[in-house]
Amino acid sequence: MRCQLVLLLGLLASSTAWAKKVDLDYQVRLLPASGQAEVRLTLEDGGAVRSLDFDLGKAGAYSGFQADGQWQQQGERGVWRPAAGKTSLSYRVKLEQKQRNGAFTSRITPHWALFLGDQLVPPARLDQQDGTELVARLSVDLPEGWKSIETAWPRIGKDKFRIDNVSRLFDRPTGWMLAGDLGSRRARLGETDVTVAAPVGQGMRRMDSLTLLTFVWPQLQAVFPRNPAKLLLVGGRDGLWRGAMAANGSIYLHSSRPMVSENGSSPLLRELVQLFAQIRVRDNSDWLGHSLTEYYASELLRRAGGISDDRYEVWQARLQKHGGKVTQLRGEHASQAQIARGVVLLQALDKEIRIHTQAKRSLDDVTRALMRLPSVSTEEFVQISENVLGRRSEVLQSKALH
Repeated sequence: MRCQLVLLLGLLASSTAWAKKVDLDYQVRLLPASGQAEVRLTLEDGGAVRSLDFDLGKAGAYSGFQADGQWQQQGERGVWRPAAGKTSLSYRVKLEQKQRNGAFTSRITPHWALFLGDQLVPPARLDQQDGTELVARLSVDLPEGWKSIETAWPRIGKDKFRIDNVSRLFDRPTGWMLAGDLGSRRARLGETDVTVAAPVGQGMRRMDSLTLLTFVWPQLQAVFPRNPAKLLLVGGRDGLWRGAMAANGSIYLHSSRPMVSENGSSPLLRELVQLFAQIRVRDNSDWLGHSLTEYYASELLRRAGGISDDRYEVWQARLQKHGGKVTQLRGEHASQAQIARGVVLLQALDKEIRIHTQAKRSLDDVTRALMRLPSVSTEEFVQISENVLGRRSEVLQSKALH
């Protein structure tokens, strides 16, 4: 009986090994002259996939569809039913995107391109045969004279990457990508290969960025116990959006942004915290996600010795002044004043937890619990905090939360 049980468990554990593996290759050719990319999806065996239902969006970014099998497009949806055998779908995608102020959020020039991999392949609902596993790879054909491409995915050859996202059935390229004549700096921090890259001549402070990351990395991992295989930081200057934004395994930072601003905050660390925390909020709890991010962006720098106690107190005083008139934290979109008020509340909660647990526990324990939830509300945050505290929290009785 025991042998039969062991055999059954072994069969269940190896069930994924029985899945029929079917290659899915993404071939991308960058076209600087038109501001586009040509994309081809090739399935090794089209019979393994019944359909791919794509969300093409409203902007008309995708055009020129050609398919083996059936292609039906209606409004914002496009459905591909692949032909049997080796089969392909090809199209063109507009890579350049602008904000209202005219700055590019993604751009392709004669010498370099910076864009989100999410743009290359629209999100899709996959309907595949049972017992099938798609093995996705991305290969990029660079224009003449372009030297390299960087992505957040593992490199498996020259300009070729393995795309594997365990949280999705349909693997597609995501995260920031940068191609052209690039300058790069690399380091291994913990178990993560970190690359800081930017087009040559774009004023990106690669070593400054890498030094800051190295400096705070031990503190970051102590709070957020994640060990991604790879992290990519990209940036640039000419015509690009003057901000910072995290995406899958990667961060964009405009070259002009400071590593640490005059008020003690860091755009780079703020996006790094978002990337590692991955806390999703719901039920009018937008304040919580933003306030946790702002809190840790400065707190990690302080713990690493990058901010003196007196500078930290100045930052706290500024937050209290900015958020002092806020009477309600809850809402669909948190204002800067609400975020500041939320940070002050989190600081007080951390102090309360440390005092009542004799410094055995802290806000870090609450945060790690939040990381394990698919999404979190303010009520759940309060409940988890009081479980960590071991009693009712006086800080969380604030009228601003209710």
